[in-house]
Parts: sequence; C-alpha cells; structure tokens
Amino acid sequence: MTARADISDHTTVLHAPFAEWFASRGWAPRPHQLDLLARARAGRSVLLIAPTGAGKTLAGFLPTLVSLHERPRDAPVGGRGPHTLYISPLKALAVDIARNLEQPVAEMGLPVRIETRTGDTPVHKRQRQKLKPPDILLTTPEQTALLVSATDADRFFADVDTVILDELHSLVVSKRGDLLALCLARLRTLAPKLKAIGLSATVADPDALRAWLVGQRGAPPTPSDEVAKPSAGRKAKTPPRRLADLITVAGGAKPEITILDSAERVPWAGHSARYALADIYAAIGAHKMALLFVNTRSQAEMIFQELWRINTDGLPIALHHGSLDPTQRRKVESAMSEGRLRAVVATSTLDLGIDWGDVDLVVHIGAPKGASRLAQRIGRANHRLDEPSKALLVPANRFEVLECRAALDANYLGAQDTPPIRAGGLDVLAQHILGMACAAPFEAGAAHAEVTSAYPYRNLTRETFDRVVDFVATGGYALKTYERYAKIRKGPDGLWRLTHPRFAQQYRLNVGTIIEAPMLNVRVSRSARAGFAGRGGRTLGKVEEYFIEQLSPGETFLFAGQVLRFEGIRENEAIATRTADDTPKIPMYAGGKFPLTTYLATGVRGLLSDPRAWGQLPVQVSDWLRIQKKRSILPRRNQLLVETFPRGNRSYLVCYPFEGRLAHQTLGMLLTRRLERARLKPTGFVATDYSLAVWGLGNLGRAFADGAPSLAELFDEDMLGDDLDAWMADSYLLKRTFRSAALISGLIEKRHPGKEKTGRQVTVSSDLIYDVLRAHEPDHILMQATWADAATGHLDVARLGDMLSRIKGRIVHKRLDRISPLALPVMLEIGREVIAGEAQEDVLREAAEDLVKEAMGDG
Repeated sequence: MTARADISDHTTVLHAPFAEWFASRGWAPRPHQLDLLARARAGRSVLLIAPTGAGKTLAGFLPTLVSLHERPRDAPVGGRGPHTLYISPLKALAVDIARNLEQPVAEMGLPVRIETRTGDTPVHKRQRQKLKPPDILLTTPEQTALLVSATDADRFFADVDTVILDELHSLVVSKRGDLLALCLARLRTLAPKLKAIGLSATVADPDALRAWLVGQRGAPPTPSDEVAKPSAGRKAKTPPRRLADLITVAGGAKPEITILDSAERVPWAGHSARYALADIYAAIGAHKMALLFVNTRSQAEMIFQELWRINTDGLPIALHHGSLDPTQRRKVESAMSEGRLRAVVATSTLDLGIDWGDVDLVVHIGAPKGASRLAQRIGRANHRLDEPSKALLVPANRFEVLECRAALDANYLGAQDTPPIRAGGLDVLAQHILGMACAAPFEAGAAHAEVTSAYPYRNLTRETFDRVVDFVATGGYALKTYERYAKIRKGPDGLWRLTHPRFAQQYRLNVGTIIEAPMLNVRVSRSARAGFAGRGGRTLGKVEEYFIEQLSPGETFLFAGQVLRFEGIRENEAIATRTADDTPKIPMYAGGKFPLTTYLATGVRGLLSDPRAWGQLPVQVSDWLRIQKKRSILPRRNQLLVETFPRGNRSYLVCYPFEGRLAHQTLGMLLTRRLERARLKPTGFVATDYSLAVWGLGNLGRAFADGAPSLAELFDEDMLGDDLDAWMADSYLLKRTFRSAALISGLIEKRHPGKEKTGRQVTVSSDLIYDVLRAHEPDHILMQATWADAATGHLDVARLGDMLSRIKGRIVHKRLDRISPLALPVMLEIGREVIAGEAQEDVLREAAEDLVKEAMGDG
C-alpha cells in the first residue's frame, strides 16, 4: 500500500543545483524524498509518515522547489498567485520553516520567494502579499480561511499547485481541522489540479489522514486517488473513501527516556512538581540546551519563576507560551535557534516540528497524558534520524509516576493514541458558508457538493446543509425577525450573496475557531498614575479576565516571568507595575489541561494489577501499592474498585475508573443525582484523571452492602439517558458551550470595526439568545451543535459509556473503616478545593499529614 510500481520503481534524477547541494553536504537524497518527488510530479496527493529527523520537511518542499526551478525564466511575475501553500498549526513552526528553507534556496541560487503570513504578520505586509504574492506562502488555518474568503480568491489561487500540511495529525482532530478541510475543498474547486502533501511523525490511523487529504463525495475519483474498498462480505454503510498515496519511513533511533527517581518525596497530589526543581536544574546544567515542557501556562509561569530563584549559576533560561506578546515569543525563538539559551520552559507552543538543533534534552514536567504527545515532544531533542532523543519525565504526583511509566512503555512499542477525526462541526460550517458568500455569490447545490468533498463533512445531508444556510441567512426561526442576523439572501438567479458589505468586514475580524476565555492585555507601567494617564509601558501579553477580576488593587501576580502589582483595569487592559513579592498569585487559564488518553489509562490499570511490574517503579511508589494491596484491593485491568469508608461526620465513596478528569466529572454529576434519589444525601464530589470521590451524610458503605441501591444499579449505563439529559438541561455547561458555538458560527461577533466586546458582554448576549432558543427553538442548528460539543468535549460521554459497558458485572466493593492508601491523592484534592485563606498551606500540610498517617500507618 505504501508504494506503486509505476512510481516507486522509477529512478528520479535531480537537477544539477539540487544534486550539487546534497553532495556539498556529504548527503544523498533519501529514498522517501525521491519517492515523494516522483509521486508529486505525477500529480498525486501523498501522506508521508516518517520519524523525527528523517527529512520530512525537505521531502515535502522538494517537489515545489524542483517545479519552481523548472519554471521558465521569462514567466510573468506580477500578480501571479502562490505556487505552494504551507499550512502549519503553529505560528512559530511557520516562522521556523521559513528560516530553515531560505538557506538551501539561497545556497542553490533558486529564484524562489518565501514569506510567512500569520496573525503576527503586519497588515501592510499582508496587503502587499495579496498584490505581489510569494512563490511559497507559509501560513496557518485561520489565514487560509481569510484568503479563500477574499473577493479575488479565484485569481489569487488560480495557479496554486501544492498544499503542504505539516504535523497533519495535529491539524485534523479539532474544529481548526474542520475549517481547514473546508478551505481545502474550496481550493480544490479554485485549482482543480491541486495536490496535497501531508507530513506527520505520529499517526494512529493513517487511512483517515489519507482520506482527509483528497476530495471525497464532491467529484468522481481522479486517476491519482486510491479507493479504499469495504471488507469482503460486508456491506459498506458509507461510500468507500478515496485515499491519497502513502509513504512510510521506518527506523529512527529509539529515544532514551528515564523517569526521575528523586531522593525527595513524590507528592500524593497536585501538579506543581516543585519537589523536583533541584533535579531539573541539575539536568539543565548537565546539557547544552534543555526544552522543558509543561501542560499548562500557569505551570510554565511557576516553573520558570522557581528555576530563576535557584539559578545560582546565572544560566540563560527563557519562557514561551501562547499568552505572551508575539515579540517576546520571537525573541525567545531567535535565541534558541542561535544557541544562546540553556533552557526554555514551554507549553504546546513549541510542541511540533520545530528544528532546534542544539536541544539535547527534553524534560517533561507532569505526566504527558498521551503516548503520541510524548513522542512528539521528545522529538524536539536531537532532531536527527540516527541519534536517539534524550528525555526525562518528571511526574508531579504518585499516580503520574504510573502514567509516566505507561507512556514510556508505549513509546518504546511505537504505540500511537492520537484521537480520531470527528464529524465536522455545524458552527464551523456556518462560518465557512458566510466566508464563501464574502468571496462571491454561491449556488447551494454546488456548495453542498464542495462541502461534502471535505472528509469531516462527507456524510452531511443536503437537509442539514440547507438548515445551516438558512441559519446564516436568518439566524433561525426564533431570530429571523431581527435584521442583524440576516447576513445572506437568495437572489432571483438562485445565488446566495451578502446582504451588506459590513458582514464581510465582521467575518474577517472574527474568523477562526480558537475560542479563548475573555482576555485582557497586561501593560506594565512605571507607576499606576502613568499607566492610567496614557498608553505608556510595555505590553507583556494577555491574561484571563476572570483571573484579573479576582484581584484587588495592590495584590501581586506572576506573569511573563515577572512579579507584578495589580493597579486596576482600563478598557481592555490590566495595568500593573513591577514589584517584589515571595507569594504572587499565578494566573489560571481555562482549557489548559490535556485529557488522559484511553491508551494510557489502560496502561495505568495494567500496571496497578501486575505486581511484577512494580519493580520498574520508584520504591516509594511501589511501597504505596503494596500497602494498598494489604489494606484494601488493587483492581484488575477491567474491574472497577469502589471503596467506601467513614471520616468525620461524612461517608465517602472513592472509585478508580482511570478515564480522565472530564469523564469523571460527568460521572460525579450523575452519581450524585442517583444518590440523592436514594436519599443518601450526597454533599459533593471531586474528580482527578485517575479517581473520583463522592461524599455525603448517608452511610454509603452500608447502603451498598444492603443493595439499596446496589453498585450495579448505581453504575448502570442508563445514567447516560434521562439523567444526563436532565442534568445537561439545567447545567450552566450548555450555556458556556453555546457561547463558543455562537462565536464560531458568527451569530455573535466579539470584534467589530474599531471596538471589541468584553467577555462579559459576549456572555450576556449568548446567554440571552440561548434562553430564547431553548424556549422557542430547542432543535435550532446551534443547539444541536452545542449538545454535540458538550457530549464529546466537556463531558466525554462516549468514553464514559465505554467505561460503564466495560465494568458491567466487574464492580468490586471494599467496605473499609478508614481511608485507603490509593484514596489519598483524591482526598487531598478535596482539601485543596475546600480550604481557602491566608493559613491555607499550613492547614493543608496538617491535613495531609493526618491523612497519610491514617492511610499508611499501622494504627
């Protein structure tokens, strides 16, 4: 499947400049690079799967560079559109690729212009690119959507030959991927000979990515499309998928991964990893350049500040995350590429593909939450095929030790757990339909055919498509009397077109699917008076409005590696001054935590149930599990352990599904409803990635022992029916989810010419519309999108359903007279959520010591 005789057996001879360039470095083009070149020259779309360091980027661009080299020297230049679009999930990756591509182009003397176009690109440069496009444009999904919505899109893209999609696995699994798939379908209409090249190192389902790259239902297969047939003897539910060609590259040195075995005590709970800072600092000092990955921006700020506190050697250490000002991020990236740094603390902003040649160690602080994510991040070290990447995993708590071990084992097996490609979002489709109208009038039948050629929308019915068009045209039945929702109208010629030019302007201000929590710019001034008097002072980046609203003037917080004193809010800015304080607050960012993948969850359950594997764990962790086995039970791989015990005047239920925080939170909501009906008086619950604790005033252990209710009834799959519907209908979660769908679909615009709505204004508007639709049009297209998003994203209902099915008949109840060792981590989370105030740390420390003695002691 990875090769076809008429192409892969063909010997490709490189032109002299290319052959000489390879020879000057003592290199020879690799077989997969020549294979991809031959396939692209034959007009085929290709997915290249290759390990880090295999030269994927050069392979992807080689067909373009060869084609541009062959272009007649007297070909017209002015006004011609780009030959190749390179689309990346990260701004930093596009900038890095441009820097790395310009060198060989210059050394070979190729007449090729390369430019980047991201959200950080100045407006004047973007305007110039429209008039005088580069040969190769390196951009992002959002900028691609803006370009295809332009009135001159047909001219600009008429000659586009190739789209290169880097880190494809990361692009396709979100709503950004939905938008990009629709843009790719539009590009195929504007340039019918277009070919797509997908590049990826970590792929769980290659055929899904191959199908994503080529048109599906909208047109008959071209000769270059391979068609995936249904299995023999089975009737296909959907039409067979068309597939791009596939090239896979085996090999690559196995990474050297170790889990930190610190002499310090590994915490029972929490995510800070402060206990390991001395070990992390020592690892930085022992290497040329270390890349420190964390899972959240708040954790990045904390780790960076703490490292500088103990940085007695004055090592150059930097910080990089998405809320920092673009100028600050570019400075860090330049310093990295020039080898001027010893360490960078980063979030997912540096996850993908970037070739920092001097990085010789990746430190992952906190559990990686996914085998593919760990492989991706480890690949940032020693960006060479035949040299092993070196990584150090630093678990933040004891359960994370198990998760790190499972991730390490998965990495050596080459296991992948990237999420599957989901059905395309209807809110994203609504945004795209408005973008189509911004470019030119469209006919609904042709538009539906084009949209269903995009892989995520291949099963979209014409009826649903027409309902989305009607939503863009009227806002829906309940809103059609309001003229501001009437953005397109069908003319006598049967074409849909904009009702007013202002809607095109608003579309371009609000395009995209990344909905962050409301943010405020952080501006640092010399004094509070100067900050409020004018625009003096430097902007450091953005912080969530919710966090700032919790601060009082005079309180301190940590941002961009600096301790700041909050002075107040002016318009969309938080004014701050520099100060010194040992206890600043750390901004919290919504949606920063990754969910634990199903694959790693299975691995953790396997470790727990196999005492033979405990020898691979630090002694303090293996001792913890041995004491648990002695005091209670360790569940088998497919069992659910439910422990009950009294403490104080409460009764506790702790269970260990290991299905991730989202699924556990949903389970906690539904269990409390059922316990209320059983009159067991539940009063709260708390969920972690690994376990769930519910507490109440009724005697839970005795109730389950008496079968009133039985645990089989309590955990029955029917909780995902009426109980889930009733809870969701009353939950604020749906309103919060609707807000995102309303923004993406364009029903509500955050940005208007010359002004921007505050987060509070957006929320008030979306809540009002939600209440109207829930009362008068509950089957509105956006309400459908909201329920779908809540079920798959915020609630993880499908995963919870799989878990309830898996444990059916396999629930083990252990009634205890005190807390068990395994319950310690989640019980300490209860303390963190409940206790507040100045004495918090002392109270928590005393509570933790009491709990540990109770669970682990002999008394």
